[in-house]
Amino acid sequence: MTAVAVMVVGLCGSRAQSIQSSADLSPEANVKPLLLERNEGELRTRRIHTDASAPASSQFMLKVSPKNNGSQHLVAGTEELAPGATLPKHRHLAQDEIVLIHSGTAHVWLGDQERDLHAGGLVFIPANTWVSAKNIGTEPISLTFVFSAPGFEDTMRCNSVPAGETPTQITPEQQKDCAHLGHAENASRQEPPKK
Repeated sequence: MTAVAVMVVGLCGSRAQSIQSSADLSPEANVKPLLLERNEGELRTRRIHTDASAPASSQFMLKVSPKNNGSQHLVAGTEELAPGATLPKHRHLAQDEIVLIHSGTAHVWLGDQERDLHAGGLVFIPANTWVSAKNIGTEPISLTFVFSAPGFEDTMRCNSVPAGETPTQITPEQQKDCAHLGHAENASRQEPPKK
């Protein structure tokens, strides 16, 4: 009977080690906690649009994503929009997004809503909701974006190059292909209504 008990305990211990080893290999085991300063993260420069449409800004920074720290649940980053810069009308097909405005004044079109938001403002963008924004102030808008699931960062990387590299040109067809990578859709190239 003692030999049987030892064998059962041994098998259970062996099984527990196997479960622990499997857990160590799960995607969550590779997620790294982060403490980042404002200038830390993956800085990227947007590519040059051949159709004369202007990107929102020349650079943005990805801070949390599967490639940056192994996150399987969130994507986050920062961006500054110069006065007059526009976030073109688009929608995310698979992720909700939150945009936090830290400085400046944005005119935001969200679904059937439209209004000005200032420092401290928040935009919640449910999946499949059209959104566009424009910096209508005289100072840059500093913002943080957070996505409820990975995906759109693939679009952002496709539309940009690592900081320090010379930006390449991107055609409207390539922009459309990039949008599909991140489960997004761009609206036709119409300018949002003037504020």
